[in-house]
Amino acid sequence: MYALLKHLSDGRFHSGEQLATEFSCSRSAIWKTLKQVKEIPGITVDAVSGRGYRLRRPLELLEQHRIIESLSADQAAILNDCHVMQTVESTNELAAKAVLHTGHSEAWFAEHQTGGRGRRGRAWVSSFGQNIYFSLATKYELPINQLSGLSIAMGAALADLLAQHGLSGHGLKWPNDLLWGDKKIAGILLEASGETDGPATAIIGVGINLHLDEEARQAIDQPVACLSQAGLNVDRNVLAADLLSTTLNVCEQYQAEGLAPFLNTWRKHDLYQNTLVKLITPSQTIEGLSQGLANDGGICLLVDNNTKTFYAGEVSLRAKMPE
Repeated sequence: MYALLKHLSDGRFHSGEQLATEFSCSRSAIWKTLKQVKEIPGITVDAVSGRGYRLRRPLELLEQHRIIESLSADQAAILNDCHVMQTVESTNELAAKAVLHTGHSEAWFAEHQTGGRGRRGRAWVSSFGQNIYFSLATKYELPINQLSGLSIAMGAALADLLAQHGLSGHGLKWPNDLLWGDKKIAGILLEASGETDGPATAIIGVGINLHLDEEARQAIDQPVACLSQAGLNVDRNVLAADLLSTTLNVCEQYQAEGLAPFLNTWRKHDLYQNTLVKLITPSQTIEGLSQGLANDGGICLLVDNNTKTFYAGEVSLRAKMPE
């Protein structure tokens, strides 16, 4: 099925006879395989009599060699492997099963996820071959509680990376969502495991919306945006390679220097500085004036004339308009 999908990825018409010849099978077998292709989320196949079959939207499939070849020699040396998968449940789930040595990393990209997750267990809708679904696992000789700021560091780096690819008007919503036009365009999911005193493993999951069709938008329970909506048509392989390189750099710098080098970048992209906000915890709702990011990665709110700090995993953030 995926071989046929790759053959059709150019978006041009291919006759059933040509496809049968290419794959050394009957036209009936091609038709049956196309029925499976049509069931893949985000894939629409046009069938026109006398012309054949085509994908309504061409696909740029990820290529492992293009992604790996972009890395520096130092980055390649610490990367155990970079996997490019077709359909998986979740790249973070695959990363969680990796066996790593300290100072080394392993990466996964997928064309499609059936069980992609965001923060607080939310589903991450994953159309085939249209967006970026990525995870990197890294082993640290650090106590597990020192990894909590890694998602903040990654958010700052991702905001800068998208700006380098031409995106403007975007920013960060604490702790780790990227918004464009008040709509989510990318997100980060950090999952850590390990010993209290170390070592610990950090899994950084990143989703970037490059293109969202109407079906995908309807399936998502929050306002969303994509790079194509912002007027950008980026090369998926170039963006994937830059994302891998950026994430490796973040992990290495965080190991050496912690969160401090990333704070100013995060604050530069902060969308909610000096804004009235509402934070929702499992037990209460808190309203206050956002005073920005604390040095340890928490968010500072002015509540009843007192500044309080809240941390990832405890709250979510929603804009609150002044009354």
